[in-house]
Amino acid sequence: MTRMVVSLSALILSIVLLVSGNAFLMTLLGIRLSIENVNAGTIGWVLVCYSVGFVAGTLFIHRIIGRVGHIRTFAVFAAVAAVASLLYPVAVSVIFWAFLRVLSGFSMAALLVVIESWLSSRATNTNRGSLFALYQIVFYLAAAGGQLLVNVGDPASFLPFTITAVLLILALIPLGLTKMEAPKVEVVERMSFFTLVRESSSGVFGALICGVLIGAFYTLGPVYATLVGLDVPSTSLFMSCAIISAMLLAWPVGFICDRFDRRRILMWVALAGGLSSLAATFLGPDNFWVLLVAVGLFTGLAANLYPIAVAITNDRMEHHRIVAASATLLLSYGIGSVIGPIVMAETVSLVGPDGLFFGNAAFLFVLTLIIWRQIRTTYDIPVTAQEHFVAASPQSSIVLAELDPRNEGFQKTRVEGET
Repeated sequence: MTRMVVSLSALILSIVLLVSGNAFLMTLLGIRLSIENVNAGTIGWVLVCYSVGFVAGTLFIHRIIGRVGHIRTFAVFAAVAAVASLLYPVAVSVIFWAFLRVLSGFSMAALLVVIESWLSSRATNTNRGSLFALYQIVFYLAAAGGQLLVNVGDPASFLPFTITAVLLILALIPLGLTKMEAPKVEVVERMSFFTLVRESSSGVFGALICGVLIGAFYTLGPVYATLVGLDVPSTSLFMSCAIISAMLLAWPVGFICDRFDRRRILMWVALAGGLSSLAATFLGPDNFWVLLVAVGLFTGLAANLYPIAVAITNDRMEHHRIVAASATLLLSYGIGSVIGPIVMAETVSLVGPDGLFFGNAAFLFVLTLIIWRQIRTTYDIPVTAQEHFVAASPQSSIVLAELDPRNEGFQKTRVEGET
């Protein structure tokens, strides 16, 4: 494991810089818009543009990589993301910022596709699982660490935006100097959304509602914290603990999922997540530490809806269709991440800050009912026939699904001609 980490040190460093800078910026923007007295509904519409750009990027970036190669693509979009970061404080305009969020989302999708392609190209049958786990750990820790950077400077000043740009530009250096050969561009077969709904509706709805919840929380979490009176250090800790909780709960959820029927686990996780969201509303605002526990439990359970949904879907797929199904699940998650911030922002505008967690609970209770109905009307996969559970993060590109150890040996179509 140590030798593998050393050999991939340049790649890991680029991931840390890139993810921490992007996570820092997402929280910073929510705080800054709140400082500018922009209402929650408008904030949701502005920040959801990141998800729109990200989904578009995952769909179209392979064409750009196929033309100019991985390193040039990474350099161009790291520069675009850095320039966008510097432009935010130049003009605080919701229309201008919405445009910048689309650019940032598209750029981040491009950067993740490049990095994950490199990581996937280093995978073998013996190290695939270790590489996948390493990426997940580095990603979560970098994202949590990025939240703490909010304490570095006044969100109303240029300094935090400059730091974000510096981190994104620094991510260029390790990859720019790497001796690793650029991987081939690989086109993954996609499965029709409606085909997947017919074959694994529980998986599709689980991924969709996970996108709604996580997209809404990352977008409006800083806004909620500001509205309930948390200062900047407390807001950064609030967001950081929520991200770390998702990583910490992945192991116990996986342990249970390998021993019991996964649709029932999905149903109970959704129900527990909904109750945790209500607890954050009724118990949290008056006690910061109770709020951290309730929100940590909610976000940890919500984030694990996606890997459970992937596991349920994989159990119902032939081996050669797993990656195509994973691509469609990621698209479902992406659609949810567009819906969530818009719906929750309007709810917060109508109800107040508690609307964020009331809305979260409502979506989770709806998911509970959907899965309960599916359990009653469709067949179960025997526990002995289930694939091994893998804690997959949805905050990535389809390339990471290729690295999933459950997909060992799948066939991809290579696009020749990359330099």
